[in-house]
Amino acid sequence: MSTPVLLVTGFLGAGKTTAINRLLAAGHGERIAAIVNDFGAINIDAELLAEASDTVIGLQNGCICCSLQGDLLRTLRLVLDRTPRLERIVIEASGAADPRGIVETIMDPALWDAVDLDAVVCLVDAADLAMTPERARDPLWLAQMQFSDFALIGKTEGVGAGDRARLDMICAAAGKPVFDIDALPLPVEAMLGHAPGSAHRTVPTGPHVHAERFVTVEWQARAPLSLAAFQAALEAHGRGLLRAKGFATFIERPGPRYLFQLVGQRANFTPVTAVPDDTPCRLVFIGERDRFAAQDLLDALDRARG
Repeated sequence: MSTPVLLVTGFLGAGKTTAINRLLAAGHGERIAAIVNDFGAINIDAELLAEASDTVIGLQNGCICCSLQGDLLRTLRLVLDRTPRLERIVIEASGAADPRGIVETIMDPALWDAVDLDAVVCLVDAADLAMTPERARDPLWLAQMQFSDFALIGKTEGVGAGDRARLDMICAAAGKPVFDIDALPLPVEAMLGHAPGSAHRTVPTGPHVHAERFVTVEWQARAPLSLAAFQAALEAHGRGLLRAKGFATFIERPGPRYLFQLVGQRANFTPVTAVPDDTPCRLVFIGERDRFAAQDLLDALDRARG
């Protein structure tokens, strides 16, 4: 009996990890393994899912749509050999990944009798599209939408009626069923059942959208940061920065560690308690290679340490 696979795709910061955590906590009773691909050496998303899934495996330092395809194949085999048998596999693709390469791996003849690509779902960040209308013309964003079975729209708070109508038109043009996961419950049945059209899926053809356009840097420190200096570093050197995430402690706020999330121009800090590493600060930054002055930002962060 083959094991169903759910592939979750979406642009950088679209909300994939949050959606998967909601799915894992939905009370469906299935034993689920999560395979997480962070485009960097510090696998933050795997840590955020670790408490919710029976098995979490992180694939790091590359993209499973291209350079890590062999690692994904081996990881799927490893998960399939687990005892007791896992009933479903959820793959969270990096926001820098073209899902076509991942679909090719899952549909490799070596796995035909072992796994069944059940559904491909694309997370869509409504606020990002409202602030960055050109995102809908991005080749990577389009590939993620076009190779999905349906889309989940989130982060709709504060999005005006005009921007929302334009977003609905974009999704309608893609011809995908759309679920608003802010206004309605998460569509668990659609995510855990055969998606429309998935039974007739074929191996994708055509060139992939490669991740060379992005640069990823990691930064760690064993001392708290100055919050003011951290914010100043991002303001001074954040041009071209698309996504940042990680854990940090701050001199001005002694005590809790914070989960830091940045998507475009939006950033937030959330206090966290369960972090499996005692390093006070571990951060990942992803930006456009031709615009993001990564080394300047790292140097500024070094100066922000207490």
